[in-house]
Amino acid sequence: MPYVTRDSDGRITSIHIERDSEAHEEIDVSSSELQAFLEKSGSTQHGLLKEDLAASDIDMIRVLEDLIAVLIDKRVINMTDLPAAAQTKLSRRYGLRSKLTDLGSIVGDSEELMLP
Repeated sequence: MPYVTRDSDGRITSIHIERDSEAHEEIDVSSSELQAFLEKSGSTQHGLLKEDLAASDIDMIRVLEDLIAVLIDKRVINMTDLPAAAQTKLSRRYGLRSKLTDLGSIVGDSEELMLP
């Protein structure tokens, strides 16, 4: 059976496989309280994982933009080889980056804003 720690209000805060100085209360695995804690913890973990994934998506978008720019610069592909929707989206992003770069000293020195 697992052991749990509780906060000052008596709510489960962690689960342990073995008894230790903090987790000394044994609880039945079928306990509704334990099941509720596990469900809540799972959804919290799921939420954190989704946030991390979304943050990495932004980074990956920039990596893909840079990769496409390198392939175009090296003439491995042409912009016209891409689907029309991709051409439109890339052109829009390049235009936005160009406008930011044109702002000069405010953001012009930022490596993140450099065009391909």
